[in-house]
Amino acid sequence: MGSPKIKEIIKPSSTHELEAGSFEGIETTLRPMPTNDPEDPLNWPRWKKYVTLAHVSAFYFLFTFLTTVTVPTFPALQEIFNATYAEINYTVAVPALSLALSPLMWSPLADRYGRRIIMIIGCLIAFISTIGSAVAKSYSGYMAARFFQGWGVGPASSVGLQIILDMFFEHDRGQKTGYWTLAIDLGLLFGPLIGGFAALVSTEFVAWLTAILFGTLLISMILFLPETAYPRQKSDGDENSSGDDASNIEASRPPRPKLPFLNFRTIPGIKAPQPWDTTVRFFRMFAYPNVAISIMFYCWSWYWFILCVITMIPAAYPTYTAQVQGLLFLGLILGTVVGEAFFSGTLSDRIVAFISRTRKQPRTPEMRLWLFWPASILSSVGLVIFGLSIHYGWHWIVGQVGMAAFALGIQVGNTIATTYAIDCHPEHVMDVVVFYSFHLNLSAFASPFWIVPLVDMSGWAWAFSSQAIIIAGCTILCVGFLQLYGERLRNWKGPISWSSAL
Repeated sequence: MGSPKIKEIIKPSSTHELEAGSFEGIETTLRPMPTNDPEDPLNWPRWKKYVTLAHVSAFYFLFTFLTTVTVPTFPALQEIFNATYAEINYTVAVPALSLALSPLMWSPLADRYGRRIIMIIGCLIAFISTIGSAVAKSYSGYMAARFFQGWGVGPASSVGLQIILDMFFEHDRGQKTGYWTLAIDLGLLFGPLIGGFAALVSTEFVAWLTAILFGTLLISMILFLPETAYPRQKSDGDENSSGDDASNIEASRPPRPKLPFLNFRTIPGIKAPQPWDTTVRFFRMFAYPNVAISIMFYCWSWYWFILCVITMIPAAYPTYTAQVQGLLFLGLILGTVVGEAFFSGTLSDRIVAFISRTRKQPRTPEMRLWLFWPASILSSVGLVIFGLSIHYGWHWIVGQVGMAAFALGIQVGNTIATTYAIDCHPEHVMDVVVFYSFHLNLSAFASPFWIVPLVDMSGWAWAFSSQAIIIAGCTILCVGFLQLYGERLRNWKGPISWSSAL
């Protein structure tokens, strides 16, 4: 199954095996440096890490699943709430707004009280809010419930990725981040597919099914999700510290005290941030061009259009039933899975290793950017094909090909944008992810408000082809700029000026 596992040369003397996706013949120093404490998440057995990863990914799956699961019921919701198609489209945008804002609150709490309790509380809020959306009798009540659904599931983004990076080493970052981004993209696409068949029972059952999923995950989190916050020296990633110094510091650290089953106290050894720290750091992150350019380019020129594709499928195929419309998301699902399986996280890690070996240079974040180019081409071509197929009434399979190509590019781009930004400042993962999550979800919030008028005004072909032009043009400008000047920008700007919580 893949490449043979090899041992890594590290200090202290304990050894760790490379995870799946390792590269034969490559030696690397473990970053961050593990301690001798068996409770250190870096020292956990692989099964425990993957159980935790499964919980994080499941929560992130529901992060977008709740947003789009109602799409096949749009016509029924129009009748229930006596609303227009555009107004029902806003019910997808509203949870995206709370998904953008909520990490600003959740992230400092997770640094203070730990990841586990924040994930559990967030899941509980999402569970209760989903029940509220199922019993809502008015449009305003339904919109309020949708907003708090998004607020509750917010920790799945910033806190969820921090959990992953608490457990896994730098050389596995691309692959594990790829699994995480695959979860959000599959949730976005499986939502309408499952929602179409759930609507066979009733429109309300779509929300009840989502509540069942949140309730099941909540119980599983309470029983099986461990705490990954661990007091770790900043010198792990400090380029001014030698490997021997970092290893001695980490090896000599006392074990983390045992925490209660549900912890509501500050975790010992971790610097507790102020409630406003995350918001302040979010705005300061604009001053770091590698992070700001890569994330804002991807979110505002590329990802923001995905909800336009998803929410317009009922309008593109109005004569089909909700169940058939749900099945029309299979093209997007197939493209997403293929993109992650063959062209995303693991391939990104392999490309970085190959370039580093052939050039005989240390790994740099810019080595990951090469995958942006084919991803951009696929997404652009896919959008043109989809728009033309609807405009000219071509067979539905043509639209499926376009959606698959678009989704493949979206998945690859998501993984590369996230991993590149984190690689630039790995000691500030939470701050980078909050910045990423805000722009990702705010861009998704914006698009449903204007896609219906745009299609009505300019037609399907031009509406989707214009977005393809935007993706291609911004890729040339932004990715080309980062490949040419990214390393110089990082050296010019230097490390992030504020200290991390851990």
